[in-house]
Amino acid sequence: MPLLVRNVSLRWDEPEEMLGQRLAKVLHLPPKAIRSYGIVRRAIDARDHADIRRVYHVEVAVDADEQRVLRRGRANQVSLLRPEAEGPVDVSPGTRKLDHPPVVIGTGPAGLFAALLLAEGGYRPLVVERGQDVPARHKALHLYYTQGKFDPENNLLFGIGGAGTYSDGKLYSRTHDPRNALVLRELVRFGADPDILIDAKPHVGSDKLPGICRRMVEHVRQLGGEVRYGAKVVDFEVKEGSEKGSGVRGQGLERQIAALVLETGEHIAAEVCVLATGHSARDTYRMLAARGVALRAKPFQMGVRIEHPQALVNRNQFGEAAALLPAADYFLVAKNAAGYCDPSASRCGPDVFSFCMCPGGQILPSNESPNEICTNGASTSRRNSPYANSGLVVTILPEEFDNDALAGVAYQRRWERLGYELSRSYAVPAQRADDFLAGRASVDPVQTSYPLGSKSVELRAMLPPIAWRALERALPMLERMIRGYAGPEGVIAAPETRASSPIRIPRDEQTRQSVSIEGLYPVGEGAGYAGGIVSSAADGLKSAEVIIRHFAPLK
Repeated sequence: MPLLVRNVSLRWDEPEEMLGQRLAKVLHLPPKAIRSYGIVRRAIDARDHADIRRVYHVEVAVDADEQRVLRRGRANQVSLLRPEAEGPVDVSPGTRKLDHPPVVIGTGPAGLFAALLLAEGGYRPLVVERGQDVPARHKALHLYYTQGKFDPENNLLFGIGGAGTYSDGKLYSRTHDPRNALVLRELVRFGADPDILIDAKPHVGSDKLPGICRRMVEHVRQLGGEVRYGAKVVDFEVKEGSEKGSGVRGQGLERQIAALVLETGEHIAAEVCVLATGHSARDTYRMLAARGVALRAKPFQMGVRIEHPQALVNRNQFGEAAALLPAADYFLVAKNAAGYCDPSASRCGPDVFSFCMCPGGQILPSNESPNEICTNGASTSRRNSPYANSGLVVTILPEEFDNDALAGVAYQRRWERLGYELSRSYAVPAQRADDFLAGRASVDPVQTSYPLGSKSVELRAMLPPIAWRALERALPMLERMIRGYAGPEGVIAAPETRASSPIRIPRDEQTRQSVSIEGLYPVGEGAGYAGGIVSSAADGLKSAEVIIRHFAPLK
């Protein structure tokens, strides 16, 4: 069995070809005893600016007694390699007959990966997407950026690949689902750089993701699936008293999805529907509530996006070696910055933390309705923009909006519309970090990477008190972590309201169906069960597995 050797390091200027020699030294073997090796994980250790290193976990095959090698090695560095699960398991098809192809609503990561697994299982899914394909999205975005013509159905949120298509494409996840590795391998299969399989912080880039998504869609079509763009779902037809129900009940009645209704008036028969609409399809939330689908308020994150010269971040993270290294990132936490700490009760106010940090990136608009402003971040595969940006967010608890799910959406929208009113255009409200702390408006122009320009605004006027007060406390704390973070080179753009969904669509733990309507499978960020590309894709795969186990493939 191969060995796993952890934390083997090379100086930044040492070539990877030296790994064999370093492995031999760690394992107390002659170099010729290293039969073969492969990199499992790769990261940069920049804690000591004078000695920046690349750190590797390596799979090694040796011409030696492995147990003997293990006894000589350090227990926390050398072990037998135990293969991880490769992905979904136990997905033998069920026997229940489907009268209609399963329908997937939305082509974000959750919907696209669910459709992919269903298509490869012979279920010929019908995928409906309210937005358009890549060329039409590119054209709509160009009109928005250059002429301020916003298309509510074809933008950075809606269209092939969902919001993730124009993101940084960060692929690390805080979950340990074995499907995560499968998601990365599938992305490589459809065109992503194979380095994402070994990098500690893998990313794809907004320039690569559109092509990857298109190839996935074409694969679904080649397997007999259908993908329709410009197909906005505005209603469901629901049958009462299902005869072949699965036992999922809502409000004392057994109800089953029967059909989808498109904006064109077309009805699409469906007994199985994967709901993967993302967290910005707010009209869909309203429709679900009207149809009696249970919705629940959940905490979500809100705040601002802060931008700095990438060179400032590089200097702080890498020191004099910055010129030799790729664009630096960061993850920062300002403990208890939301304002209180009660030791007697063992509870403290929420932290302010960085979110979706985009090195060498750009701030982008992520509104889904006209006359609103909401920020997000993205970067290309090369991360070669002169700017670094990140969300700075605090958790908003449901008590802030009366624990009502739809009120959480209204709460987000209130600040997005206020941003537009204060800017008087789609230019992003902005303020230099030192001006924010001093309580003074910044002198125009405030330079940002935002494609629609910026407008100097006193941000306290357009953020909820919990957010701007937390930001007041957080910035000086973060300045101590990265010098210059809260200075004149830091520019705050706002608001950042959609770091996560304010809504959860409750589902049964075993069947993964809505607790209200049989046949409806809520998945991904919009359902409140994921955050980011990888966890959303894995969530979509899980529900597709359940559908496969229950139903027979279509003939």
